[in-house]
Formats: sequence, structure tokens, C-alpha cells
Amino acid sequence: MWDWNYALSVLPELLRALRVTVLATVGGFAVACIAGLMLAIAVRSRWKPLSWAARSFVEFVRSTPLLVQVFFLYYSLPMIAGISLSAFAVGIIGLGLHYSTYMSEVYRSGIEAVPKGQWEAATALNFTKARTWLSVILPQAIPPIIPVMGNYLIVMFKETPILSAITLVEMLLAAKNIVSVSWRVFEPYTLVGVLFLLISYPASLLIRRLEVRMNRQRGA
Repeated sequence: MWDWNYALSVLPELLRALRVTVLATVGGFAVACIAGLMLAIAVRSRWKPLSWAARSFVEFVRSTPLLVQVFFLYYSLPMIAGISLSAFAVGIIGLGLHYSTYMSEVYRSGIEAVPKGQWEAATALNFTKARTWLSVILPQAIPPIIPVMGNYLIVMFKETPILSAITLVEMLLAAKNIVSVSWRVFEPYTLVGVLFLLISYPASLLIRRLEVRMNRQRGA
């Protein structure tokens, strides 16, 4: 049966783990946004080696599991390259690089939706490539894809339990540690599910409202 006293006693530890979970998600999302944009631009590059390398990276990362990638970064990278990172840093980098490949496709759809005339106008005004991207293309490409980017943020948040495999004490590993001491499974795992729901569901509603609002603005 549910024991409220026990549930309240373990809640502070789960909330501390929730903070780690949120920070890892936000950090990974920032990496995914930046790296995804770089990949999207690299794929469109006229320099074939760069375009080929970017496409190959995207296909390779998307074809391998996130768990294998974080294992490689945490356990194999120190032996191969002598680069040793904390579990938290690996979690951010692993989530970021993995989802950057998906984010690059999101950016690509936004970039391709920009009318061709905008590129031609920037060329006619003698804009540099950097100014064309920063002043003309990206301001038009990014707003329509913000809801999709928000959906990936929620997906990344729900993927953080994978990071328990590299000893990052996020919510799932915190619950496992509690269970290993008390042997009470019901309360810790239920609280983990509730905490995920309390963040994911309101966030999804906000993203839906944002998407509807932006669709209305585009239709106006």
C-alpha cells in the first residue's frame, strides 16, 4: 500500500535528481540547437567534402542507439583519446550530439521553406554569405520550426533515464538507489513518473498553444 510518510521522505532526494535531469536536458538541447544548425548549413554547402562529411555524421548518429553513443563517450573515449569527462558533461554532449542530427532536419525544413526570392534579393543587395544567413534566412526559417524544436526538448527530457547507465544520478537512478536501500518500489518509481508527467504534460500544452498562435500569425 502507498505510504505517504515514506513518499514524502524520499521526495527531496528525487527533487535534487530532477534538478540534474532538467539541467542535463537544457544543456543537451542547447548543444543540439547549435550543432544542428551547423550540420544543416554544412549539408547545404557547395564544398562536397564538407557536405558529404555532415551527411555521413547525421546518418551514422541516427543509425546508432543513444545508449551506445553515451557508453562510447564515457567509457571508450578516455581509452582511445585520453579525454575523460564527467557523467554530467557526457550526458549533455551525448544528448546534444544525438538530437542535433534530428534538429538539423528540422532546420533544413525551415530553411527550404524560405522563398527563393529572399536568397536572390540578398544576392542583389550584395550581402555576404554570413549576413544573408543571419539577417535574411534564419530570421524567417527559425520561427515556424520553434514548436517542433519544443517537441524535441520534451523528447530529450524523457530520454534522460538512459544517462543512468553512465552513473549520472538523474531521477531514475536516484529512485533505484532508494529502492536498493528500502526495498520499497511503489513510491519511488511512482513519484518519478509523476514528476516526469508534471513537467512534460504542461510543456506539451504550452508548445501546442505556441504552435496554434504561430499558425494564426502566419495565416494573418
